[in-house]
Amino acid sequence: MKAYLRFVWRCVRLSFVGGWPYYLWMSVLSIFVLLGINAYCKQLVYGLITTGMSDQVSWGLYIANFTFLVGMAAAAVMLVIPVYIYRNRELHDLVIFGELLAVAAIVMCQFFVLVDLGRPDRFMHIFWRFNFPISMLTWDVVALGGYLLLNLHICGYLIYCAYRRRHPSPIFYVPFVFIAIAWAISIHTVTAFLLVGLGARPFWNSAIIAPRFLASAFAAGPAFIILTLQVIRHMTDHVVTDAALKMLKNIVTVALTVNMFLLGCELFTEFYAESAHMVSTRYLFTGLHGRNALVPWIWTAMSLNVIALTILLLPLSRSLRYLNVACVFLIVGIWIEKGMGLIVPGFIPSPLGEIVEYSPTANEILVCVGIWALGLLLYTIFVRITIPVLSGKLTHDRLYLPYEREDAHAIVGAS
Repeated sequence: MKAYLRFVWRCVRLSFVGGWPYYLWMSVLSIFVLLGINAYCKQLVYGLITTGMSDQVSWGLYIANFTFLVGMAAAAVMLVIPVYIYRNRELHDLVIFGELLAVAAIVMCQFFVLVDLGRPDRFMHIFWRFNFPISMLTWDVVALGGYLLLNLHICGYLIYCAYRRRHPSPIFYVPFVFIAIAWAISIHTVTAFLLVGLGARPFWNSAIIAPRFLASAFAAGPAFIILTLQVIRHMTDHVVTDAALKMLKNIVTVALTVNMFLLGCELFTEFYAESAHMVSTRYLFTGLHGRNALVPWIWTAMSLNVIALTILLLPLSRSLRYLNVACVFLIVGIWIEKGMGLIVPGFIPSPLGEIVEYSPTANEILVCVGIWALGLLLYTIFVRITIPVLSGKLTHDRLYLPYEREDAHAIVGAS
């Protein structure tokens, strides 16, 4: 226990050390976190009236980000499957970054749910009256909480074993890896069922929602990891091979293709069959009775996804520059598609036929930016700690930072 506490203390100190780009990045994120906290305090004082939500549109930017981030967390499985099932050695040392992304994403998900409740004390109601297994919301709590614990255990155990220069025992992490694979699929499926199970919202009553969620998640998540790995390769001496990036690019290409195909099937069903979904779908894509607030959003998302898929399918994607452009485009496109293009239209028109449009307020956007900054701050710290440990520069019997010379006797004694 003493050695483990020493490890934690050294990691905490390490998170405050870096070059000027690291300090600049962390400072910018910290400023946005503070702005987000200030905006949330205003929301606590004045209530949800500071947001653009209303009685008719009760889910907005908060739940849109929640839906997207659940997919980002689930996408970590797309690194785990090639490594532990197909034994792909190219991704073996990089799978930990996907698991750390899942931890940061789930933390952000919890905060988005918290701010969407309005009053934080209401968050405890679900634990006082844990209506399991009837309520889909309790299923979502179990899925997200369990997935967070699984990834914390896997990441923590592997990193600590590398710190102690010990070979990790498969019995302590491999079973949890395979459980996490099934759990990752379940968290996004359960999130989709939260929408599909609302019978009064015909826009969501489609069995294809869950597959679309998974396909979009398996495109956006690995795309974000591609960008992260290139930053790691550029800013550190950690080895990130081109073969690993190519493997992730292939995953993104297949997942984005499936996502676009499923979306096309959904649009054909709606516009050709003139089903009950048609009113909300028409409002989303063409506007309804002069109301068209979401039309620019969805067509921007469609354009970005088409451009990204075109780049990925062409030889252009062999260049890292164009690959990065495709990754950024599809991340933004999928965020819009799963957020403003899926959550909000389900409320318009209301069951009574009212058309009340939704636009996020500045205060609402600041809260979202603050939570995103907090998540990126956590992920940056995780990566900052992990790289020296995995590369063997930070171990139980080796000093890494100049100021650790003061603790040399303590480190040796703890070892």
